[in-house]
Amino acid sequence: MRRWTLSVVAVLLLVAACAGTAERPSSRQTPAPTPTRSFDPHSLPAMFDDDITGANLRRGRQIGDFGEYVSHEITFRSGDLTISGVLNTPAGEGPFPAVVLNHGYIDPAIYRTGQGMPRELDYLARAGFIVLHNDYRGHAASDDVEPLDLELRLGYARDAIAAVKALRGLPEVNDRQVALAGRSMGGAVTFNALVAEPGIVDAAVVWASVSSRFIDNFRQWTEPGRPDRAAALIDRWGTVEENPRFWADLSARTYFDRIDAAVMMHHGTNDESCPYSWAEATRRGLRAAGVDLRFHAYQGEAHTFSRDWQLSMERTVDFLRAEMGA
Repeated sequence: MRRWTLSVVAVLLLVAACAGTAERPSSRQTPAPTPTRSFDPHSLPAMFDDDITGANLRRGRQIGDFGEYVSHEITFRSGDLTISGVLNTPAGEGPFPAVVLNHGYIDPAIYRTGQGMPRELDYLARAGFIVLHNDYRGHAASDDVEPLDLELRLGYARDAIAAVKALRGLPEVNDRQVALAGRSMGGAVTFNALVAEPGIVDAAVVWASVSSRFIDNFRQWTEPGRPDRAAALIDRWGTVEENPRFWADLSARTYFDRIDAAVMMHHGTNDESCPYSWAEATRRGLRAAGVDLRFHAYQGEAHTFSRDWQLSMERTVDFLRAEMGA
């Protein structure tokens, strides 16, 4: 798998505007060399050369035997942390293709293991995929971390990468056929994982994703909903006007040219939580970076998907099988 260097053009565009993505030629080219600089440890670039480890996936309590698959509570190691989740394993001998699911925002104080993407967890297992629903650090039975670490979401991307690597250690998983998928906040987690470690998967899918520009999400949810955390973050790193570099380095869009997986996006035009304009901005950024993208807009569909959910899953399964050779 190839590993892309940081694109100066993408960085300067995001830092200068922090308000959208300009178009660039769609043909992928090797980015220009980047001047040497130090990176804040709380940033995506700080993850680029990290050795993110994932291992020791262990099955715990059986949740149920549903005929076409068996479901277990599981734990795995993400660096020094233990992360919990749910694993659905299809009936049969395998090896099977696999998908890691990254769920949307649910208050960690009330979150329970496997919550967030139950429909996808069930559907993909019945389609013949081993499916790992990643709880993230600070959720359910996972190890706790500091509140600001949860707010920055970078640790969640580490857990997604670790989950992929932990899955590849299972004999029933085809280690060349593992994908990432995320919904809402989990869309940003998925994009962050793709830019942090190019080549980690060959395919990724997002539904109703939050913005690929961190400041949009901060203004939409953190400032009005968690003002104490918003104030703590600004006190430490400054506003976007005072420290544009920090905010750009939390945004996957700044580094889309590092993505070398095929991506499928699903977004409803009436999404009341994550505006459709965010999806369009992400689409433009991915196209400009030369990413292999399939983009599906669903007219009148809202954030959680209802009438078009089945269609989105059929498209997802076809896409994953084609891209992974499953």
